[in-house]
Amino acid sequence: MMSTHHFLKYFLILFAMTALGIYVMPRGVWNVMNKVTFCASPKQDRVFHKTSLNLPTCSCEEATSTREFVPQEKLDDILKRRAKEYRQHKLRTRTNSDILLALPNCPLQYPFRGFTVAPMKKSVIPGLALQTQKRKLYKVSLSVKNGVLSVDDVLDGEQVDGQDQTELSISSSNLSLLNDLLGRVMYTSTIYHIRTSELVQFSFEEYKVMFPIMIRRPSIPVLFDPGNDINSRVTIATKTFLRYKELKVLIKSIRKLYPNIKIIIADDSVQPESVSGNNIEHYIMPPAKGWFAGRNLLVSQVTTKYFLWVDDDFVFLNKTRIESFVEIMEAIPELDVLGGEVSGEQFYFKFEYVEDDEEGGCLRRFIGSYHQPLSRFDGCFIVDGVTNYFLARTDAVRRVGFDPFLKRVGHTDNSSVSS
Repeated sequence: MMSTHHFLKYFLILFAMTALGIYVMPRGVWNVMNKVTFCASPKQDRVFHKTSLNLPTCSCEEATSTREFVPQEKLDDILKRRAKEYRQHKLRTRTNSDILLALPNCPLQYPFRGFTVAPMKKSVIPGLALQTQKRKLYKVSLSVKNGVLSVDDVLDGEQVDGQDQTELSISSSNLSLLNDLLGRVMYTSTIYHIRTSELVQFSFEEYKVMFPIMIRRPSIPVLFDPGNDINSRVTIATKTFLRYKELKVLIKSIRKLYPNIKIIIADDSVQPESVSGNNIEHYIMPPAKGWFAGRNLLVSQVTTKYFLWVDDDFVFLNKTRIESFVEIMEAIPELDVLGGEVSGEQFYFKFEYVEDDEEGGCLRRFIGSYHQPLSRFDGCFIVDGVTNYFLARTDAVRRVGFDPFLKRVGHTDNSSVSS
């Protein structure tokens, strides 16, 4: 049976890995990630904004700046690209980090949703205050279990007991002074743990409240230099097995449109053949290791911000435009994958999972179904599964990876044409 090629035609899908689900548009093809969007018109770009907590800045006065190793004539351009990448990184990794204060029903004000600190770093507890009627003496207490509490810059005469202990009490005959002291209460964890939590008890007379502190080691942002053209932003990746004829046709079609873009190939053929050419990397695997093992290998070798996944029997048409994928990914940093139409065919589905306590859950697949339309994107829907032509953010896919236990799925060869 002769193999024929699938044809790629530009239609976009936007994938985002936030909540479980995939955004799709009619007449498109999608890959399974956490959230995917497929849009009818590439002109309908959107960026979502939320406010986030202002974080303290750092000082690097005694450190060596990496800019010293960059040619001066390239420095301004690199700094601009870095600033843009970092803004996108913050949009992608933001959480609902606004401090929400619990105002009285009870007289104690506190960050009821908690806040985040670095391990073993002294940090102010935001928003502590007492709001009550006039008394001769105001006294509040705070306690923790896995850290210590303190008040910063205590002056003579200020009544603070338990400095650098697990229990701290503050008293004053002046409510404004008491609240000033509460505004300087600090917490420091005493055990170095990169991901844990702590509960703070805060009390005044018969009133008692509790709120959490999340202890997290800050992560270093992964930023790729996108450069100034498509070749520095995208790597094309494919996995092959015994289909060198089709693979060569794919490479030829790519080179007609993108003569210099990097192509990387994972090959687990039993008797591998040589594949060479301009800016082509050919990685030989142990025989028959499988599709997802090959994907993991390829993703580990990508050095660009994005990679475009294609099957080895695809063919690029004149209408195939990787730039259109990148344009939307850059406009919407929350998205992780964009996919395109293959041979005019659509394939998408949704999952429904019902958990059972003893014998495991029930996972059902509904082909051609979606969860709901995507707000602000006409013709876009949330689904859970797609097929294999997509642009992806390299760092996002590396965090998820592919299960090498799922080795291979076969399908019959058939003729197809682009619609």
